[in-house]
Amino acid sequence: MTDPQDAIEAEADARTRRRDSRIAERTAGEVREGIPFIGAGPGDPGLLTVTGRELVEAADLVVHAGSLVNSELLEEYCADAEQVSSVGKDLEELVPLLRDAHEEGRDVVRLHSGDPAVYGAALEQMDALEHEGVPTYLVPGVTAAFAASATLRTQLTLNGVANHVAFTRPQGKTLDPDDDHIGEFVEMGDVTTCIYLGTHAVGETMDRLLAAGHDPDTPVTAVYHASWPDEDVIEGTIATIGEQVEAAGYRASALVIIGDAAQGTEYERSYLYGDWANGSSNESEADD
Repeated sequence: MTDPQDAIEAEADARTRRRDSRIAERTAGEVREGIPFIGAGPGDPGLLTVTGRELVEAADLVVHAGSLVNSELLEEYCADAEQVSSVGKDLEELVPLLRDAHEEGRDVVRLHSGDPAVYGAALEQMDALEHEGVPTYLVPGVTAAFAASATLRTQLTLNGVANHVAFTRPQGKTLDPDDDHIGEFVEMGDVTTCIYLGTHAVGETMDRLLAAGHDPDTPVTAVYHASWPDEDVIEGTIATIGEQVEAAGYRASALVIIGDAAQGTEYERSYLYGDWANGSSNESEADD
């Protein structure tokens, strides 16, 4: 087997020289040959896509993201498949496991939490497999930010409140301080900032925002285990949310949303169902 890092670099280099022909041939949602990398969604089994459900139901082997995937989903849709957790396994172990099962003619599924496109580390696995001659493809899933906004009965973008959404993570072991842009997003004012992988560092992140001069009363909402049975919502501000999350005992699996959109207040009516919708260019024409 090729060293996974060498395979990743080789596949990335190939992409710089030519476009993968499959991009023009297939669209997202189409089932094709190879190992699908499926987004299991945020937790609730019902939020797995129809295509994702059909693929896991037909699978002989499901390699999943451990406790990040709801066990109810595995029990409901994958009961007849061999189930292997990827927790604690590196590429040197995962790639041969997936490759060998595929080459044996088994239907293999790689099940990630949320959507593989958001902090999923899917591409490195796919590149290593492709280099071994195993075709792969992505099946989108529902990411935690969308489940959280549904729980909060609001939108991440609201007319007159937030025109932009940022998916980000705080500085730490895998992100240098220079690459932490949370403060910049908050400073823009009309951005809903969704912080992934930062439950353990909510207090530190908010302290940095306060030290940088951000308004301590800026709304912040933490949604723990969005769409799971034990889902919990904590509403606070930049000044308070760190202590609130700590008091609740959460160290992982919370999606933190900074910005007014999470509250769903003081937004303006959109043009979609107003004058623009009926073809009028201004208010006087709409009244005619």
